[in-house]
Amino acid sequence: MRKILVASIVFLSCCLLLSDSFVFGRGKDGGKIDLSRMSLADSVINSAISSGEIPGAVLCVVNGDKVVYLKAYGNKSVVPDTVAMTVGTVFDLASVSKCVGTTLSFMQLIDNGKVRLSDDVSKYIPGFKPWKDSSTGEVVDITVQDLMTHSSGLSPYVNVSEFVKRYGRGQPDSLMSFIVREVPRNFRPGTDFMYSCLNFVTLQHILENVTGEKLCDYALKNVFGPLGLKHTCYNPKGETLALCAPTEVQSDGRPLVGVVHDPLARIINGGNSGNAGVFSDALDLSKVAIALLNWGKVSPRSSDRILSEEAVRRMITIPSGNSFSVGRALGWDVLSEHCGVKGDLFSRELSICHTGYTGPSMVIDFETGTAVILLAHRVHPKDDGSVGALRAKVANVVAGSIVDAGEIGNNFLHGKK
Repeated sequence: MRKILVASIVFLSCCLLLSDSFVFGRGKDGGKIDLSRMSLADSVINSAISSGEIPGAVLCVVNGDKVVYLKAYGNKSVVPDTVAMTVGTVFDLASVSKCVGTTLSFMQLIDNGKVRLSDDVSKYIPGFKPWKDSSTGEVVDITVQDLMTHSSGLSPYVNVSEFVKRYGRGQPDSLMSFIVREVPRNFRPGTDFMYSCLNFVTLQHILENVTGEKLCDYALKNVFGPLGLKHTCYNPKGETLALCAPTEVQSDGRPLVGVVHDPLARIINGGNSGNAGVFSDALDLSKVAIALLNWGKVSPRSSDRILSEEAVRRMITIPSGNSFSVGRALGWDVLSEHCGVKGDLFSRELSICHTGYTGPSMVIDFETGTAVILLAHRVHPKDDGSVGALRAKVANVVAGSIVDAGEIGNNFLHGKK
């Protein structure tokens, strides 16, 4: 039986090493948290570890402008060696990269007047094929908003092995050309939902064509840097690489470490990819959540912003022009079939969320001013772990620990900023 070290590191013991803004208690404008109930989350996570669903995890709960709960559980690694998890472990965010990296970067382009949500994709990527009705011949262009809400109709993924046989490894331009001309458009844009990594690869190329910079460089300079994120990046190196949790063991018997797990991002795009590729830790992601809960401000005590108030409001609101079946906001999930990570108690309409294939997830509830960041690596050592039920149960525990909504939710409900 695999030996599991269960190491819980309580944030209170190391708070002197952290910024003054990260302390236990009620955050400014957040809801009051009953911290005594949070031990229920410990038992839920430890149970998932004991049953072999995950080797370890880090849980971070944000309330208003503060981290109120931060713990590590289980193991960072079980292959090649057993190493205990720490709160500073860096995880492969997989598709959480879509919102933390691509969406936050792209919303800045909208804020800065460089791109409009209503723009046709073909304006920025010449020759981008529209949807065409095979019965009537009607043609409808795909827009930026369609990409950001997964309502474009683009197929979900590509067969990476077949693509490599045809084009070779490390061919991002060939991938974009393939999306432009050959990937099916499965339905009229805006009328249905189909989660697609290719939507966010396309957004990546729009950003790169508009800015002249790689997504990884743009995000580091304009999002991760201004937020003060210490260990958030694409293709980690140095200290950040040393902190990375491993993912799936490969055919050579070694796990991937600091190399993105997603095959499209790793094999075709070389780690710089709109659909995956960001690595981060719990405290860095708490700063992302705090900035969004404070309507784009880096912190409540700072005048610096990563986004305008209206950009944040649009980013967390389902576009009125889309079919109800879409259920997605700009880059984030609100009410789609994938929003089970919210659990049963957080607001349906006033919360956003996203998950990643490797195991991480984020839920940000604007009604209570609360965020739940659960970092796990269910694909270590094999791609056979499970986190669906775990995510929902942890979300329920956190939501059930909130005593009142606080000013953030009240302001949102009454149209205030």
